[in-house]
Amino acid sequence: MIGGKAVSIPDAVASISEPWQPHDLAVANDAIVRIARLEGEFPWHSHEEDELFFCWQGRFVVELEGSRPVSLQAGELFVVPRGTQHRPVAHDGPAYALMLERPETRQYGND
Repeated sequence: MIGGKAVSIPDAVASISEPWQPHDLAVANDAIVRIARLEGEFPWHSHEEDELFFCWQGRFVVELEGSRPVSLQAGELFVVPRGTQHRPVAHDGPAYALMLERPETRQYGND
């Protein structure tokens, strides 16, 4: 994790080759800023805490159980409320998402 210096998000994006493998960029208070390459469909899951998705590049959808999907393009963000079954989906090529999470947030949820 990086602390006390500037972080280049474009450099972080360029270094990511595998989808769905979050990279920690920074820690702020009780949260971690992570970035990941999204491709295809991630498994359905839920968390015991809110999860913020910020679309840095490309386009993706956050599918929500029992609700309409939320489409995100570069510059848009969405918060998935805690306990909500969801999955990010990127079918239009790779997308890159910044996520704001607690350190204990498990990638595949608490299921």
